[in-house]
Amino acid sequence: MSRATRVLIYLIRRDLRVADNPILHEIARLHGQSQKPFTHVLPLFVFPADQVEVSGFLSSEKESSPYPEARSQVGGFWRCGRLRAKFLAESIWDTKKDLESLGSGLEIRVGEVKDAVESILDGYRERSDAEVHGLWMTGEDAWEEYEDEEEVKDLMGREDKEFKLWSDEKYLVDDRDLPFKDASQLSDVFTSFRKTMEPLRAAPRKQLPRPNELPPLPDKIPPQSSPFCIPDSLDGLIAALHKPLREDLEIPRMPDMPTGVQSAHPFIGGSKAGLERIRYLVDSGCMSAYKDTRNGLLGLDFSTKLSAWLALGCVTARQVHWQMMDFEDGKTDVGKSAMGYGKGENKGTGAVRFELLWRDYMRLCSRKYGTRLFHLAGYKHDKDVKFKLASSPYTSSTKKKNTLGVNDDDTRLTVERFLRGETGTGLIDASQRELFLTGWTSNRARQNVASYLTKHLGLDWRLGAEWYEANLIDYDVHNNWGNWQYVAGVGNDPRGAARVFNPVKQAVDYDANGEYVRAWVPELRDVGRGSTSSAGESAGSVKEVHEPSSMEDLMGVFQAWRLPDEEKKRLGLEGVEWVEKPLIKIDFSVNRRGGGAKRGRGDGPRGRGRGRGGGNSRGRGDYSQGLGAKT
Repeated sequence: MSRATRVLIYLIRRDLRVADNPILHEIARLHGQSQKPFTHVLPLFVFPADQVEVSGFLSSEKESSPYPEARSQVGGFWRCGRLRAKFLAESIWDTKKDLESLGSGLEIRVGEVKDAVESILDGYRERSDAEVHGLWMTGEDAWEEYEDEEEVKDLMGREDKEFKLWSDEKYLVDDRDLPFKDASQLSDVFTSFRKTMEPLRAAPRKQLPRPNELPPLPDKIPPQSSPFCIPDSLDGLIAALHKPLREDLEIPRMPDMPTGVQSAHPFIGGSKAGLERIRYLVDSGCMSAYKDTRNGLLGLDFSTKLSAWLALGCVTARQVHWQMMDFEDGKTDVGKSAMGYGKGENKGTGAVRFELLWRDYMRLCSRKYGTRLFHLAGYKHDKDVKFKLASSPYTSSTKKKNTLGVNDDDTRLTVERFLRGETGTGLIDASQRELFLTGWTSNRARQNVASYLTKHLGLDWRLGAEWYEANLIDYDVHNNWGNWQYVAGVGNDPRGAARVFNPVKQAVDYDANGEYVRAWVPELRDVGRGSTSSAGESAGSVKEVHEPSSMEDLMGVFQAWRLPDEEKKRLGLEGVEWVEKPLIKIDFSVNRRGGGAKRGRGDGPRGRGRGRGGGNSRGRGDYSQGLGAKT
């Protein structure tokens, strides 16, 4: 005889939303029928122990975690750092409150995903009045997520319970509308893929409405298995995630927040904040201006900043699309006073759709190439590819020669300086400090950082990808790893190794008065400004504009080694390692034909440049996170 309470588990991963959610849409539809296969629904989110460090959830200091630390493989960094963990927790809590408003709720667990599901199955197996009907979850095109899916599927099969894997619909183009059935048919050239999808304005399917009501939670829910316990507040959740994460103890002398600087990403997680941001971007005209502003370095609105919500599925690409459609067609009053209202797609909204499609493409590349997403040789699978490998900077336990015979201590010191933002190249240092302190850095800066690490220093690109994974609020496995490959020359960039960004020329082009570098490298704020300027009235504020700097001053900001000795003395920079001994010296002359540059020999631990002639590459405008970096 069937038990009275039949529970459907909805395992939530990166679909942290209620609206435009196909699983909740179907659950709500079945809930309205008199005959349904389940009576209760148990939404469940699991912090996966291999990706997020969970030792902060231990019930007491005497307990130890049964799981290895969630460290990256090459650099040994925490896989999810403090800022990303906070945004994730906020997004989860927002989903929990949203579900509660519909008569449901959200259970939070930590551990391996299969362990968390098995613990719930065990709890219901012991009851005579309730049983698990089945489990639904959204599929994801990433290797660890594939393994979780297979393990949960096998577990439900052994229990003879229903298992259903749903397609991920947070992307712009639905899988059902792709021009191929198998990912092996995906072109390695993005432009070719894009042309098969155009016109992009007509590509997305309709978004799904927000449910009015959901089935209730079960009366009794098996608790989190020992030795862990789950906090009952958002603050408690964040504290547990933060407890073991002490980057400042592992990598010495990490930077502090400069005075007067504003984060370009001061937003909180969750669908509510994400949807409000979309509305603001449309209403303010930022969507229409996006094409012209997307390469900015400072401020809130030069890019959409939607990528963090998109990565976690707090909002979907088609939600962005349809809000822009309403604006373009003049269907609502949102954006009524903005440029382009009611006049169809404009270059700004078209560029946003372009970037959304790039996110689709990176995800499909992950599906096509599988674990090669994480291999040193990348998608190209060129076994002759050579990068200098580095040991983990947080421990001395891995002191050994790497495969290219580079002195390991020198390599480690180089990596530490790169992470701290003390390379001696202003644009790189500003971006690295901004990243660590805010969890964000612009698309343009990300391109240059990736090129600098891989093309100028010749270091293993995976170190950069892992550091970004740890720190980026908008981390997305496909866009982060796929785009690091793209710039490193081992991915699907047709130009490959020939794409080299000159970070000095890029700074001249995109940080014309040095405000970005001055903001995040406060030691250089007063370059060329005499002794009367103070930190409080310098470039710390993103809103402040200063008199144009001379090119000589700018060269000192963008490469401090070029400062005259008397200027170094005035600024207190004499003898400072990253000033006197940059990791690499990049000569640059604006009077040179084509604005070229050449890379010289530096005086740091790894003071040699690699590559060809130091030319500049503007590249496509969408590195690292697609919408993550620029939009």
